[in-house]
Amino acid sequence: MTHLSVEMLAADATVPITSAGHAQLGIAVLAGIAVIVLLITKFKLHAFLSLIIGSLVLGAVAGAPLDKVIASFSTGLGTTVAGTGVLIALGAILGRLLADSGGADQIVDTILARSSRRAMPWAMVLIAGIVGLPIFFEVGIVLLIPVVLLVAKRGNFSLMRIGIPALAGLSVMHGLIPPHPGPLVAIDAVGANLGITLALGVVVAVPTAIIAGPLFSRYAARWVDIRPPEKMMPQRASDDLEKRPGFAITVATVLLPVVMMLAKALVDVVVDDPQAGVQRVFDVVGSPLIALLTAVIVAMFTLGRAAGFGRGQTAATVERSLGPIAGVVLIVGAGGGFKQTLVDCGVGQMIMDVSKGWHLSALLLAWLIAVAIRLATGSATVATISAAGLVAPLAADMSTTHVALLVLAIGSGSLFFSHVNDAGFWLVKEYFGMSVGQTLKTWSVMETLISVVGIGCVLLLSLVV
Repeated sequence: MTHLSVEMLAADATVPITSAGHAQLGIAVLAGIAVIVLLITKFKLHAFLSLIIGSLVLGAVAGAPLDKVIASFSTGLGTTVAGTGVLIALGAILGRLLADSGGADQIVDTILARSSRRAMPWAMVLIAGIVGLPIFFEVGIVLLIPVVLLVAKRGNFSLMRIGIPALAGLSVMHGLIPPHPGPLVAIDAVGANLGITLALGVVVAVPTAIIAGPLFSRYAARWVDIRPPEKMMPQRASDDLEKRPGFAITVATVLLPVVMMLAKALVDVVVDDPQAGVQRVFDVVGSPLIALLTAVIVAMFTLGRAAGFGRGQTAATVERSLGPIAGVVLIVGAGGGFKQTLVDCGVGQMIMDVSKGWHLSALLLAWLIAVAIRLATGSATVATISAAGLVAPLAADMSTTHVALLVLAIGSGSLFFSHVNDAGFWLVKEYFGMSVGQTLKTWSVMETLISVVGIGCVLLLSLVV
């Protein structure tokens, strides 16, 4: 679920590095994914190395020049690390400050004290949905992971019982609700009304998040009964801390980047003039990098100083936060490299060419095209952009509400079955300490549920609006 720029994605998708036919590209995709899965599961090779080798196999089978395959992989890795990797690092620093200062303990203790055990998964999906409204999926992950892990540990929950609702809330927001980049691009491509799309999106998102979150987490916890990984677990603040931050200031610090990015989204909707001074200011202030960096700096005072940390202890806390996530950044980056290799080989274009002969309703066709591109490239944003461009002509004969539903159908399809070519897959796997098989049985099934329930709700709405 990487958040590359629309212009870059569109450009990459139209300049294939190979002239291979559709059959050869299909075989190449299957070969690349099979090699990755085999190396990780059978030979226990590290996912970072497996993704590199799988990308090379993909390019070789597709008949692409090896130097261009290497360049594509390097570009995807660099772009992902420069974007997602930096956000992961900043989120890790914020999470460590939250944990070491006792702020995370304060949040968890307060939530556990005020919520019944039965209500905890529902509380997590609600929090994730609110937090995930204005921010990228990856940013929401790094903000919520410390709370998810600590609630699971302190409340003696299976990690899936708490983690799946949080992931579902974030993922539904990412795929269906503007101002996320995918839905906004689709709205523009098909000429949908943003307000109507947002309203219908909420109608679709609520039951989808409930089914894929709290309800599905019951089964996910039975299939994969794991506890929070100690290496990722923010440790409880030392008992001899004389004081710790209050609940209100801790929550305000954690939500600061959310508020900053939400402010940018609201200004974008209200002003809608890229050249306006106020919008240019909020484009900077509300960017994920600046928002998280600001939160980290503020946290050094509101959390660190509130716990009695001096400059040396604050610096040590920041340094300790970066070591554990080095492997996560490399794996997520390599996942981005593999995705970029797929895109540059022309796999997305191949799927669109093949799908032109399908004869289905526009909403279902849009969903299926997005599903196919999502499976092939691993990127929800690439799937949304490509599918929206392909079905845009169909919107000319649709009502305003059905054009909005077309956007939601595309968004639902773009979330279908995240697997080894999706950077989000590796992000969830590493943070939750799961194997590839466990991630497929939980995260991948959850994403598929969101996609299927989403298109089901869209088709039902199309009958009454």
